[in-house]
Amino acid sequence: MLGQVKTDAKSNEITAIPALLSLLDINNCLISIDAMGCQTAIAAQIIEQGGDYLLAVKGNQERLSNAVREAFKPVLAEQHIASIEQNRGRVEVRQYHVLPAEEVARHFPEWKGLRTLGVAVGYQQKSKGEVSLEHRYYISSALLERATFANAVRSHWGIENQLHWVLDVTMKEDACSIYRGDAAEILATARHMALNMLRAEEGKRVSIRRKQKIAAMNSDYLEQVILSGIRAANK
Repeated sequence: MLGQVKTDAKSNEITAIPALLSLLDINNCLISIDAMGCQTAIAAQIIEQGGDYLLAVKGNQERLSNAVREAFKPVLAEQHIASIEQNRGRVEVRQYHVLPAEEVARHFPEWKGLRTLGVAVGYQQKSKGEVSLEHRYYISSALLERATFANAVRSHWGIENQLHWVLDVTMKEDACSIYRGDAAEILATARHMALNMLRAEEGKRVSIRRKQKIAAMNSDYLEQVILSGIRAANK
C-alpha cells in the first residue's frame, strides 16, 4: 500500500480520491479505480499529473454507461476465446475486449483524454454449482490492447482482494469494534504497516498468519520483520 486518506464522516470516496492522488507520483502510471471514482474531475486530475486512468463505468454515470454498453453489443454477440481461471474453489471463465473510444469521446468531450473502451466478461461456477454472469465496463485514457487491458483488470481485483482478504481473515479487521475517536483510523494504519512489514520479510517462506505467530513468540524474528519493513520503505 502506497498511501491512505481518511474519508470524512460527512463525505465519501469521491472527495478522498483526489486528495490521495495529490500525494502520489503517478507519472506514466495507469491508475485503476472502481465506479465510485468514475468522475470527470478525477479523470482530469490523473491526466494532469501525468498518468492514465482506467475507470469502471456503472449506473452512477448512466449516459456514459449506456453508450459503452451499446458500443460493445456487436462484439459480445460473437464467439470469442476465453481464459479459464481457478480461484478458491471457483471456476471462472473470462473474456476481455477493447474498442477505440473515438465515437464515444465525441459525444462525451468532458472525459479528458478518453481513448479506449473495455469490457471484462466473467462466467463463474462455484463449488456448490451456483453460476453467475457479469459484465464490467471500463473507460481509459491509455491506448490499451486486449492483453494489457486484461492484465490491468486482473491486477486491480487481485490487489483489492488480496489486501482486504488478508486484513479481514488474518488480522480480523471486520471483527474490530473499536470506533471511538480516531482509534479505528489509527488501528487501520497500524494493520497496514504490520502487513507491509510481514510481507517485506522474506526469510521464512510461510503464510502471513504463521509469520505473525512466530513474531509474537520470538523477539529476534520480530526485530527481523521490523527491519525488513524499514528497509523496504527506504527503497
